[in-house]
Amino acid sequence: MQLDDMRIYVATIDAHSFTAAANRLSLSKQFVSRRVMALEEALGVQLLIRNTRKLAVTELGQEFYERARRILGEVDDAEQAMSSRRAGPRGLVRVSAPMSFGMMHLSPLLALFLREHGEVRVDMELSDRTVDVIGEGFDMAIRIGTLADSTLIAQKLADLRMVACCSPGYLRRRGQPATPADLARHACLVYGHGGAVSWEFLMGGALKSVEVHGPLRANNGDLIRDAAVAGIGIARLPDFIVADALSRGLLVTVLDDYLPARTSVHAVYPQHRQSSLAIRAFVDFLKTGLPARLAAGA
Repeated sequence: MQLDDMRIYVATIDAHSFTAAANRLSLSKQFVSRRVMALEEALGVQLLIRNTRKLAVTELGQEFYERARRILGEVDDAEQAMSSRRAGPRGLVRVSAPMSFGMMHLSPLLALFLREHGEVRVDMELSDRTVDVIGEGFDMAIRIGTLADSTLIAQKLADLRMVACCSPGYLRRRGQPATPADLARHACLVYGHGGAVSWEFLMGGALKSVEVHGPLRANNGDLIRDAAVAGIGIARLPDFIVADALSRGLLVTVLDDYLPARTSVHAVYPQHRQSSLAIRAFVDFLKTGLPARLAAGA
């Protein structure tokens, strides 16, 4: 089995077709197809199901893809470690990030980063689901809020202020919550997935969790903000999502005396990728760029 064949296979899965992979690698479609077939023969398993419409990955093919991405990442890291310091960061970094945060803050910073680091390629997937970084072959993920326990390395990038808010019309109808405990009788717009969701508040000098319920649960902050503007309920979101609506009077804050001042934005990545110069360069760039951008209210 050749390492180049492994690279071609990973590129084919990432591109979802032989044609797109061939264009990305500057090879012919026929060559790419032949090398993937040679890889299957060398492994003695079927990796792909081919039909006239699209490629489908077999279960073994998906497992091999995830392992191959990790191996190729380690090979790239080893090559960088052995190369001259003057070579600088290079290679592909596959990143997962939240949709709204990615569009508003990562997008302009990413363009600046790529201009400075011409040998680095970034494959950015914007999604509000919590990806399995290792299992899905990501090199890094950007996460907001409290981190779950894991083996991933976490680097703090910046702080965000959290805001509890609702529309003026909602307040007129339902009244002002005086304490976090009052949220039990209010409609709360919940960011999260299945199961109970709690919001953290500062009460008596300590952080305490209050379980919340309401008519809407979603995994996108913009959607929750729009529901709050429409008067559906109370939302608790990072200020970058609601700042414009607050400045225009479409939303007003509540429970200001109880909210934690900040939550954090982290970059998380697998331990086997910590030596990657490209990942370290991207993390260092975001550590500088994000706080400055957030402080400027961009």
